[in-house]
Parts: sequence; C-alpha cells; structure tokens
Amino acid sequence: MTDVTLRQLRYFAVLGEELNYRRAAERLFITQPALSTAIKQLEQAFGVVLLNRNTREVALTDLGAAWLPQVQQALAGVDAVVDNLVTLSGTRQGRLRLGYLIGTGADLLFRIVRHFEAAFPDVKVEPTEFDFADPTAGLADGTTEVAIIRPPVDLPEHRMLILDSEDWVACLPRDHRLAGRHEVQIAELLDDPIVCAPLTAGIWRDYWLAMDARGNRPPTIAAVAATYEAETTSIARGLGISFTSSSVARFYDRPGIVYVPIADRPPSLTALAWRPSTLSPQADALVRYVEANWNSETSRD
Repeated sequence: MTDVTLRQLRYFAVLGEELNYRRAAERLFITQPALSTAIKQLEQAFGVVLLNRNTREVALTDLGAAWLPQVQQALAGVDAVVDNLVTLSGTRQGRLRLGYLIGTGADLLFRIVRHFEAAFPDVKVEPTEFDFADPTAGLADGTTEVAIIRPPVDLPEHRMLILDSEDWVACLPRDHRLAGRHEVQIAELLDDPIVCAPLTAGIWRDYWLAMDARGNRPPTIAAVAATYEAETTSIARGLGISFTSSSVARFYDRPGIVYVPIADRPPSLTALAWRPSTLSPQADALVRYVEANWNSETSRD
C-alpha cells in the first residue's frame, strides 16, 4: 500500500477548502513552495491529479472534489481520537484548536501563540481563521475551544478576557465628501450606503452597522462582505462605506480608500473567549497562562 501521511492529508484538505495557495499556506503556517511540494508528492504517490493549477486559480479535479469530504471526515475522526486520549490521560500534551476572527489582532494572535508554546512545548496550537460569517470564530459550534474575537457575540455560556481596545474608524472611498477630514461624527455617515457582514453574524453585524445610533433610520445596505478584502474592494469601487477598527486601517490599507477616525464611538474590544465547562487540559492551560501573564508578556513585546 502506498504510504500517505496525515500532514499530506491536512495540506490537501486545507488547500481544497481555500483553493488558494497563499491563504492555505497562511492557515497551515508553512510556505507556499512547501505546500506545493507536499501536494505534488501526494499526487505522484498515487499517480493521480487532485487539483488543476494555472497562474490565476486552483480548482479541484472531479477526483479531488469527490475525495475531499472523505479526507475531511477522516481527519475529524483522527482529531477526535487524539482529543479523547488527551482527555482520558488528563495531561496537557496534545493539540489545541484556537480560533480567531479575520483581521482581529493578528499581532495578538502570534504573541499569544509564541509565548504559550515556549511555556508549554508539548502543546501544539493550531490557529484557524474565521470570516465575518462566524464572528464567534468557531466557539458557537465547538469547532474551536478558545478564540480571539471582537465582542459583541451571542455566547452566553462563555467567559471573556479583554486583551485590547481600539478606536472606531470609517472606511471611505477616496473621493468621499468626508475623506479629507481628520475625524468625523457617527451621525455624519448614517445615511451613507454601507458594506456589512452576512446576516449570520447576528448581533456582531448590528454592532458594526451602528444600529444603536440609528434610531428609526434603517441602514442602506450597499453590499455584503465576509472578509476585509471583499469589504475594502467594494468601498474602493465606490459602492459604500464601512465602520471598522483602527488596526484594520493598518493592516488593510489599499488604493482607492481612506480611513477616518470616528470621534464619538466607544472603543472596540478584542477578547480571548472560552466555555469553561468544556475546556480540554490544553485549552485550560492557555486560558490560565494568558490570564496570569498577558500584561507582562505584552509589555515585553
């Protein structure tokens, strides 16, 4: 029987989900060449073609599309078996599923992971990115055990530790009437068409629509976007505006848009969230570590 490794299967599963080498490599925390080599080795081992590639896109072949859900199911089974062993043993050696909302404190994520893995080298942290469709970053359905999120989210049984706060900013087309201002008031923008998150984002969507400031004036939805790339692209096209946080202005600057601080909004918070009743030993170790060390760790970075 031809040998195939779990790593190769994970690489194929992530690439099959993303259909983009850059995004898949970022999720896996490897380089794009390493990912490409691993997929080629997997195909050569079986003499098959799982993905079609060209300079613009990646697509699953019919065989790859048929095999992907089987691989995903197999990996989920392996992960469950490993989790059960760790739970039964009571040890902290093993794997930790850490979710994070796209664009939410990327610097916070890497600082937490770096310091925690240095303190607990037997625990492998597996960060997973979630888009605006799930602002709970996998906590709501149990995909992740701990997550870095931006409240508010509908997680009544979860606890949160605030990690950071940021100012609100308006993302505007470069030719917007207020693009040259040093700051704006929220009321000045409530009549503008707005680019917002999908309906599945629930109260998080309402928060970034500034529904609390609108009274009886419903928003005019210009477009729906699940990622900052899609959001800023819509705004650069002049479809509308959006409300976001100051870190997004640093990480997602692009031609055709400007960011203007909003002077009269409470800060947006970034938090570590978890459900105490279902924490694995690894997740419990992470929560306790961040609770005990976050201030001292951040002061050293």
